[in-house]
Amino acid sequence: MDLSDIEAATNKIESLGDIHLLVNNAGIAILGPFEEIKFEDFDKIFSVNVKAPLFIAQVVAKQMITRGSGGAIVNVSSQASMIALKDHTLYCSTKAAMDMFTKSLALELGPHKIRVNAVNPTVVMTDMGRLGWSDPAKAKPMLDTIPLGRFAEVEDVVHSIIYLLSDKANMITGTMLPIDGGRLVQ
Repeated sequence: MDLSDIEAATNKIESLGDIHLLVNNAGIAILGPFEEIKFEDFDKIFSVNVKAPLFIAQVVAKQMITRGSGGAIVNVSSQASMIALKDHTLYCSTKAAMDMFTKSLALELGPHKIRVNAVNPTVVMTDMGRLGWSDPAKAKPMLDTIPLGRFAEVEDVVHSIIYLLSDKANMITGTMLPIDGGRLVQ
């Protein structure tokens, strides 16, 4: 679905019925120098990366509260929320907003037994990740900052999300879990 059309997206989510677990994993990247950011770029990236997850989580959380049985939400953020990346001003800003959104929801929804966490991966080798980071000249400087020496694979992120959604993480809420091969330790 087109998450830039938030009304259609929330209507679709409402039509799905009871949702006990939510993963907010939509995101786009609009990259370029700060001086070249356009109004429409700001609106588009914040609409997809922040506004859509917020209002989708709102619909799902209302259902969870009404049911009274709790639930779990995991937001897919990025290491870019915690460390600035050149030409990523808009992207980094949306992911930082996602992290604070995660903490705020954890605070507000905790009394309803709803846990809210985020994962913060480094570059993930999805189609978008391969497109942006397959060039060895571009990838090498980033890889040199990752102690494990590689970018994340989809499974690295999926396993972490599954853990945070599971009962094994019953006492974890409001966390940002880096999946970055140690990138943020430096």
